Amino acid sequence: MNRLAERFSKIVERFLPDAFVIAVILMLLMMVIALVMNPSDPLTIVESYGDGFWAYLTFTMQMILLLMTGMALAKVPFIERFLIRVASLAKSANQAYVLTFLVTSFAYYINWGLAVIVGAIIAREVGKRNQKAHFPLLVAAAYAPTVLYTAGLSSSIGLSVATEGHFLESMIGVIPTSETIFHSGTIIILLALLITMPIFLVLMAPKKNIIPFAEKEKRISSRIDGDEANKHSFASRLEHARIWGIITGIIGLLYVFISFFNGRDLDLNIINLTFLSLGLLCHQSLFRYAEAFKDAATSISPIILQFPFYAGINAVLGSSGLAENIVNWMASVASTETFGLFTYWTAGFVNLLAPSGGGQWALQGPLQVAAGAQLGVNHAITAMAVGWGDGWTNLIQPFWALPILSVVGLHIRHIMGYCILLSVWVGVITSILIFWVY
Repeated sequence: MNRLAERFSKIVERFLPDAFVIAVILMLLMMVIALVMNPSDPLTIVESYGDGFWAYLTFTMQMILLLMTGMALAKVPFIERFLIRVASLAKSANQAYVLTFLVTSFAYYINWGLAVIVGAIIAREVGKRNQKAHFPLLVAAAYAPTVLYTAGLSSSIGLSVATEGHFLESMIGVIPTSETIFHSGTIIILLALLITMPIFLVLMAPKKNIIPFAEKEKRISSRIDGDEANKHSFASRLEHARIWGIITGIIGLLYVFISFFNGRDLDLNIINLTFLSLGLLCHQSLFRYAEAFKDAATSISPIILQFPFYAGINAVLGSSGLAENIVNWMASVASTETFGLFTYWTAGFVNLLAPSGGGQWALQGPLQVAAGAQLGVNHAITAMAVGWGDGWTNLIQPFWALPILSVVGLHIRHIMGYCILLSVWVGVITSILIFWVY
């Protein structure tokens, strides 16, 4: 199995282009198809692309803050020290793989931005303390829980449709989280994957040619303490004063508590404010938090760059009539009972071309919702099926693995073979469960 995984890794490394390249090619392909369907009106296609290019700026900003506030919170010193103590619990290689997976799974459930750093720290610290563990598989175990984020508290799709003013509100309204991430079917799929995926990871563990962790001392945040030469200046004292972060954090958390007391549901804005406030409260110094936030910024450039292209693609799909054709085709091949399964498979394929849960929902959501409406399918089921499909093939799309890999010092080729094999299992078990529990 290990040789098969390595073979898959080499194939993927050779043929899979950068995510931005895929987004641009997809955009150009959609425009060509639209022009073929509407050869007499090419300027309308171009105008629809330009008009729709900035349609999801609010959504883009929400996704950026979700990632950055989570990563900044993970850099609070006492949280890092806690993770290091947890890493010491693994006494064997198999325990190392399972511990890494479970800890990162918990972090993914809380916040996928937080999990990016938690997974990297846990894999690194466990690897340091267990030289019999195959480090590439440890990193794969830290990345594998990406398939679970759809069921978590930072589910981009589940929280998006629960947020007033989301871009599909006119079509589906506001869907409470009780019908998406807290639905019994979602919880069943989550538990099934939590139980079986670590078993699969252990079965993939190599018996020889072990590659242990190699100490490289990559600092996650190198500027946290600031410039010592100016430590006692008036400006520096203001920057490092703890009172400002504490007060600001308390005010933010107070607003969150008041919102829940008044009956507000969990949504993207509440999640972002909660993690921002907790980060300020725990870092205390505004300077420390700003530096942690700055370090987190290196991983969000693809979101800023790609989301406008997804918005433009979606506008072209609507203006050309291509979207209507896709909707009619989906309705013709699926029934009310099988629509969730078809949606899951379709979302898994689309995610290979557009590797972002939020971006994919912006691109695919309107089409799937319309197709489901024709069959009378609950919009919450459509949303979660898209989310599960996105998470499924995240395993074989390196986009979201890159922040973790940059921390641990590995290349995507080192983990992709394991991720491909794991994705086969996830696809089988999730397909079966989606058909029965939604």
